[in-house]
Amino acid sequence: MTDYPQLDGFRGGPGIVRLIGHRGARGVMPENTMEGFEFALNAGVRAMEFDVVLTREKTPVITHNHHLLNAATRGVDGNWLRGDELKVAELSLSEIKKLDVGGLDGRTIYGKRFPDQVFMSDVRVPRLEELLDFAAQPEGKDLLLLLEMKSEPSNTGERRGCTTIVDAVVEAVRSKGLEHRTILHSFDWSVLEECARVAPEIPRSYLSQMPENEDEPGEDSQKSVAPDFHSLETSIPQAVAAAGGKLWCPYFMDVTPDRVAEAHELGLLVSTWTVNETDEINAMIDAGVDGIITDYPGRAQRILLGRGLVW
Repeated sequence: MTDYPQLDGFRGGPGIVRLIGHRGARGVMPENTMEGFEFALNAGVRAMEFDVVLTREKTPVITHNHHLLNAATRGVDGNWLRGDELKVAELSLSEIKKLDVGGLDGRTIYGKRFPDQVFMSDVRVPRLEELLDFAAQPEGKDLLLLLEMKSEPSNTGERRGCTTIVDAVVEAVRSKGLEHRTILHSFDWSVLEECARVAPEIPRSYLSQMPENEDEPGEDSQKSVAPDFHSLETSIPQAVAAAGGKLWCPYFMDVTPDRVAEAHELGLLVSTWTVNETDEINAMIDAGVDGIITDYPGRAQRILLGRGLVW
């Protein structure tokens, strides 16, 4: 055990590579939904990586982009949203709860990325509190939370923006007594600096992606709020360790065995995102990562089992 018991659920070892469900199990279930989280947990995946954004009234809700993706959102009339995408920060919780996020429009670029995702109806954007309530119940007792706080480019460097989302998230986690099962996670290292000040009892995970690697279609980029990794005077693992991080979460294309070994020598755990293809999963296992964040936990399970590994 460690001072942060939740880290043990992300720690690999001989014969062990941890699996983390990306937004639940995005490849097969609607992302960032209670239905997706419950599916992944029932499939034996204990840890979930998910995203939190604030509504107009500063309620934390679980969704990836700052705007609701038209390709994944239907209005009260049952039709896909069209035109300018709705900004979460400009919507009330009640307005968001009227929208259905239970499927993908297969005609769109984003929808075509996940042809195996089930199509459901009457699925709503969850409040962070709903997932925390589930985690506090007997059926969710094994759930570990890798909670990503999204930072808007317009708020870069503004302490007020950092403070607002950190205060809201930490208050919610503490209200349910789930500090020991949560890791605070962000591309915006200034947000994580605020987390260290506000919630030193909760470990921090530092996301990274080298700027030359392209973002996937339909994904809000966080490159503009992340550090300038090319200008760092040290390696990224050294910078994470110096900031007091416990977990380094690099983009899988930035992972090498040497970088993983360096991170481990510094006492860091390494979980890499988002690893979906068979050859990518095998390469990350070979690189020695502690954990794999994936949209397809079942696929990753099959590969691990085939190699005599558990998660």
